[in-house]
Amino acid sequence: MKVLLTGATGFFGRALVNSLVNANCEVVALVRSESLLLPKDVKQVVFDDLMNWSVSNASFNKQIQLALKQIDIVIHLAARVHIMVNSYNDPFKEYRCMNRDATLALARMAGEAGVKRFIFISSVKVNGEMTELNKPFTSDDQFVPNDPYGLSKYEAEQGLLVLAKEAAMEVVIIRPPLVYGPGVRANFKSMIIWLNKGLPLPLGAIHNQRSLVALDNLISFTVHCIYHPKAANEIFLISDGEDVSTTELLQKISRALDRKPLLISVPVRLMVYVARLIGKADVSNKLFSSLQVDSSKARSLLNWEPVITMDEQLKKTVDAYLNNEKTL
Repeated sequence: MKVLLTGATGFFGRALVNSLVNANCEVVALVRSESLLLPKDVKQVVFDDLMNWSVSNASFNKQIQLALKQIDIVIHLAARVHIMVNSYNDPFKEYRCMNRDATLALARMAGEAGVKRFIFISSVKVNGEMTELNKPFTSDDQFVPNDPYGLSKYEAEQGLLVLAKEAAMEVVIIRPPLVYGPGVRANFKSMIIWLNKGLPLPLGAIHNQRSLVALDNLISFTVHCIYHPKAANEIFLISDGEDVSTTELLQKISRALDRKPLLISVPVRLMVYVARLIGKADVSNKLFSSLQVDSSKARSLLNWEPVITMDEQLKKTVDAYLNNEKTL
């Protein structure tokens, strides 16, 4: 199987590339610059910028078309997740250019090149930011997000589904929630740092429920979607199948660190109020609200099962963090 991958040097991409190579796939990675992070037997095709996929650029398009030659599967991970500089006049335009227009331009070129299947890693944000307790999102939910990132992913999905009807190429859409595993960054890494330092946290009485997906499970499912015939033209929500509260997650991370957590029970309403006062409403939503997904479709339609438990993946994640700290 010959696979072309975008976003190969990212957190998920690097791990997926290694898995594909170990599965004897021939991997071509579209990268913005040559990377030493990828295995030597991965062919790296250097391109200018994602923006160029959505504009008329004959020489650039020819370069991508050559890279797509004889490719069986495209797995598209690359995306704009954050706009770090708030100087853009139209953030919706920036997200759409990268996440919608570039995705559809690549998909059209893939279809013209004879690619059999296009796997798009979308986001649970297409479904929304939060759920009512024990009322998980499903892939059949009808919802149009209004934030720039979620909307750009939604519009990319809609365009891909139209393209699948018009072309011979199959499309698979995967919407993961928070992904964690060795090398994880951002808020998840911050939690590990706080707990490893033994810092007291006012998060001991949170009763929400959140779905997560282990890096190993997301890789397993993505590879599963390469081969399974019933994955064609389907949308999947994917998770570990073990929802936890923020408090339970912190306790699990602490056990993986072999530390006793210092979790203080503070009323959630008070913390939400304070978070809003200091402009951290988005962080409070992630800590205190529920976000559950129903991943039963992946199990029933594709006969897929998670390959690792949450506790096992957390242990691998913590061990990788601690080993990295020792080398610094």
